[in-house]
Amino acid sequence: MALRAVSRRGLAVLSRNSGGLGLGLGLVTVRGLKIFTLPDLSYDYGELEPYISGEIMQLHHQKHHQTYVTNFNKALEHLNQAMAKGHSPTIVKLQSPIKFNGGGHINHSVFWKNLTPVREGGGEPPKGSLARAVENQFGSLDSLIQKVNVEGAALQGSGWVWLALDKDQKRLSIETTFNQDPLVAKGSSYVPLLGIDVWEHAYYLQYKNVRPDYLKNIWKVINWKYASDVYEKECP
Repeated sequence: MALRAVSRRGLAVLSRNSGGLGLGLGLVTVRGLKIFTLPDLSYDYGELEPYISGEIMQLHHQKHHQTYVTNFNKALEHLNQAMAKGHSPTIVKLQSPIKFNGGGHINHSVFWKNLTPVREGGGEPPKGSLARAVENQFGSLDSLIQKVNVEGAALQGSGWVWLALDKDQKRLSIETTFNQDPLVAKGSSYVPLLGIDVWEHAYYLQYKNVRPDYLKNIWKVINWKYASDVYEKECP
């Protein structure tokens, strides 16, 4: 399949300077204005097959995520201009596109890190302190996965289902957010360990309208090492 040979490494040269917000968001300065860029992936588009097709990955990353980045930057530029002019109505009006497109950028930047090819450990269960937390709170990893899948399948319309760490309570929780609302919108203490995109663009070309099949198969390429690293950093 031609898409297997498509490299993602040349798509976002500027993203090598990534690191915005600590989530691997590309952030660079152009003509004195800081802008966000599409983050690079650590794997090629076809490497998550057969669970997520290379065609979906390429469209999802190059088209959908890039659109969020582009529109986020436009909204921030307009906000900068409105702030300079002190134009309150425009400042208020821009909050919606900033939240939607900025949330889309944040969410997808986490999502790509939540995935990894099988040959690089995709689907291997968590270890260490995260594994113990999962067992203590949910009884088993299978039980957690089942609960996440139920929540993700039941979410009406478009959105995300998350395995979150509540830093204040030092507990795991399963959360959902609508549209492109980032997890932080539910509370500043929430840290995303895993986020699964349940917008149709994430699966429709391969799974049609059968979201539960997509949710069942995505666990084969979930990067539990990333989730474990975040957990240990945020909940030592």
